Amino acid sequence: MANEYDLVVLGGGTGGYVAAIRASQLGKKVAIVEKGDLGGTCLHRGCIPSKSLLKSAEVFQQMKNAEEFGVSAEGISLDFNKVQERKRSVVEKLYSGVQGLMKKGKIDVYEGHGRILGPSIFSPSAGTISVEMNNGEENVMLIPKNVLLATGSKPKTLPGLHIDGEKVMTSDEALEMEALPASIIIVGGGVIGMEWASMLADFDVEVTVVEFADRILPQEDGDISKEMERLMKRKGITIHKGAKLLPETLKTGENVTVSASTGDKELELQAEKLLVSIGRSANIKDIGLENTDIEVENEVIKTNEMGQTKESHIYAIGDVIGGLQLAHVASHEGMTAVEHMNDLSPASVDHKLVPSCIYSNPEAARVGWTEEEATNAGFQVKIGKFPFQAIGKALVEGESDGFVKIIADQQTDDLLGVHMIGPDVTNLISEAGLAKVLDATPWEIASSIHPHPTLSEALGEAAMAVDGKQIHG
Repeated sequence: MANEYDLVVLGGGTGGYVAAIRASQLGKKVAIVEKGDLGGTCLHRGCIPSKSLLKSAEVFQQMKNAEEFGVSAEGISLDFNKVQERKRSVVEKLYSGVQGLMKKGKIDVYEGHGRILGPSIFSPSAGTISVEMNNGEENVMLIPKNVLLATGSKPKTLPGLHIDGEKVMTSDEALEMEALPASIIIVGGGVIGMEWASMLADFDVEVTVVEFADRILPQEDGDISKEMERLMKRKGITIHKGAKLLPETLKTGENVTVSASTGDKELELQAEKLLVSIGRSANIKDIGLENTDIEVENEVIKTNEMGQTKESHIYAIGDVIGGLQLAHVASHEGMTAVEHMNDLSPASVDHKLVPSCIYSNPEAARVGWTEEEATNAGFQVKIGKFPFQAIGKALVEGESDGFVKIIADQQTDDLLGVHMIGPDVTNLISEAGLAKVLDATPWEIASSIHPHPTLSEALGEAAMAVDGKQIHG
């Protein structure tokens, strides 16, 4: 059986289904091929379930410290089964919503594994999709005018380190834990690693982080990394920087034992479980790339700024092309690709305009250049920094750690970057993101009247601080 489409999307994650909806809005006949559940990693194994667990951990800590607000709460306990039930409920509700969107857009969904075929009786060029159906039925052939590859990524592992899903896990397995461990070693102090470290520490798990770089969150602004380390250590988290895990020393039994080298000494580490969190690798195997002229570089699919591969009718987006591996980036790349293949002349996705968030407790967020990046790029920078401890709403909320940092070009006054760590900054960063899109200056941010008392005042004060004009600091 062969079915014809204007667009076939390989992968039904956030980027894939958003692209499919955009194509449907343009009146195109669209199909999605997904071997798992619609929503992909973000909905089922990443963004949503992990943030649900983080929220439960935050509430647990708030309840334990309720006396600070004059509220007496005794016998506080944690039911991790109910924590997991709530997580699954949130995921299911959103999953049902995505399925509804497919019906609304009249988008056909094929549940199976899709592979690109080369030139064949179905098409003179590569691009026909052969779908190996999950239900065991005969393969289905999809003949599209355009193909969009949105196959996502999977957690990376270390050579020689066996993931058994019980004692040694990636984030995929950790999300399904039936009970919290007493202790855990987290390999990797990047965004995912620190979110897990913060969450588990708030659940009263003893946490040790092993980071190969000389600081945690090595991609973030140096001031943010330093403050996050301080606050994570205050939670009781042990952090080893400049440490290389030695997988060959791994032993599993009642506990996990493993060694890590810091160059001048060797650390002997022991915990109930070990979580590997060292990034993600693109899902490019077994999708038929060898049947095309598509180029792969540094283990990701090579595209132009519109998502086009070397096969001009085949596009790729999201984690599978590298770059910023974020759900909202994949969504915008998907819409850009669809609009481009339909001759609408969209703007490309500028990664310097993309807000990025860390949902630890406290949160962190950024958009634009870090101070180091800006300096290395040749900018003469000026910095405005303002602490949340001088913001009334932060004190009212009982969360006054952290700050807002603004980086501007000394010569032009252009906004280069905004970095935040503190309460609710993953929501506050959107104002900074809009400022970047509009090419605003710190003066223009400061000229926007920020209501009092709100956390957003910290952004306004930091903008004034760029020129030493902050009022409350």
